[in-house]
Amino acid sequence: MPTIVDIAVQSDSFNTLVAAVKAANLVEVLQSPGPFTVFAPTDEAFAKLPPGTIQTLVQNPPQLARILKFHVVSGKLMKADLEKLNSVTSVEGSPIPIDCSDGFEVKNAMVVAPDIEADNGVIHVIDNVILMG
Repeated sequence: MPTIVDIAVQSDSFNTLVAAVKAANLVEVLQSPGPFTVFAPTDEAFAKLPPGTIQTLVQNPPQLARILKFHVVSGKLMKADLEKLNSVTSVEGSPIPIDCSDGFEVKNAMVVAPDIEADNGVIHVIDNVILMG
């Protein structure tokens, strides 16, 4: 079974995410055994950010890594697991609120494709980049 990184690279929806993961030097982490739960923003989600945001972050790898780590949770949490929780703690250390009362939402993003299983975890595709704070 492919890893989280393999799935992202093979998809046409995660070009920006893959470039960001490479720029932040997180490829090896996300190819490790994990397991991880990744809330993966699509290219369209990144496109919603203010103009210049991605270029600014790519030039600041520590800040970019921090934002990307806010999209990752230790452990393999399927939608059924997340529905029982109010929040999870990201590997960055901040809580990510979860709301399944009307759809499947994490912080300010809707999960548009849950439970994409990988060898080292699971991907939940989201329609916005989730920002800290």
